[in-house]
Amino acid sequence: MTLAPPPPSPLSSSSGVRLRLTPQPAQGHMPRRIDGAWWPRSDDLTSELPQLLGGLPPAWGRIESVLVDAAVWAAFPGRLLVADQLVRLRRTTSRRAPSTVCLLAPGRGRWDLLVVPPGATEAEAGSLMGAGLAGTSTS
Repeated sequence: MTLAPPPPSPLSSSSGVRLRLTPQPAQGHMPRRIDGAWWPRSDDLTSELPQLLGGLPPAWGRIESVLVDAAVWAAFPGRLLVADQLVRLRRTTSRRAPSTVCLLAPGRGRWDLLVVPPGATEAEAGSLMGAGLAGTSTS
């Protein structure tokens, strides 16, 4: 018998960030490949990242390092002050598809979010976010 996964969290949170997260696995399970999907409003990481980090679950802890696909984002500095915390920003040139952002919280974990292109329509974003999360597993 196959059980359908619980529905992901809403497309927009109370903080205004367009984010959908998959339910976290029970302890002892292998982590998912993709932990959620994020639909930024622009390619300006310095303006989008503070909103994303502010919309994450408190259980994820303080994100100290972010790894992003250099081809998706406009130029950005190596560090960014977010809510009185210095966050290290790193670029990758890996040609993985689809584009992701990797969030690292030392001692807490790593979370990978699918990045929906900022110019996507709401229908396209909904489809991409649903498809990206449908392929995740909690086994």
